[in-house]
Amino acid sequence: QVQLVESGGGLAQAGGSLRLSCAASGLTFNTYAMGWFRQAPGKEREFVAAISWGGRTTRYADSLKGRFSISMDNAKNTVYLQMNSLKPEDTGVYYCAADSYGLAYPRSSAYNYWGQGTQVTVSS
Repeated sequence: QVQLVESGGGLAQAGGSLRLSCAASGLTFNTYAMGWFRQAPGKEREFVAAISWGGRTTRYADSLKGRFSISMDNAKNTVYLQMNSLKPEDTGVYYCAADSYGLAYPRSSAYNYWGQGTQVTVSS
């Protein structure tokens, strides 16, 4: 059974940083692409970042380039999202997702498995 468990969310001040983690189990991690998506209150889920199998390719939402960074540790079956220079508009539930095609598409429909999400709240 595939499980994706996010952690690292919480409350941060504007300008601060958080690092989210997503631990995966039940899948061959190094053959999957991993993605992060987020959903703000009253808004649709949106793409944040993705990394292809083996970490060869990374993709980011244009608005987040330079502030967010995705990485993976195959030895720990974990993907990370480093978030810097946080803004109140970064507030939302952040979801980890896994894509068996391994290509890091920026669309939620490409992902087979999803975590439960972790709340990130950025205060001004």
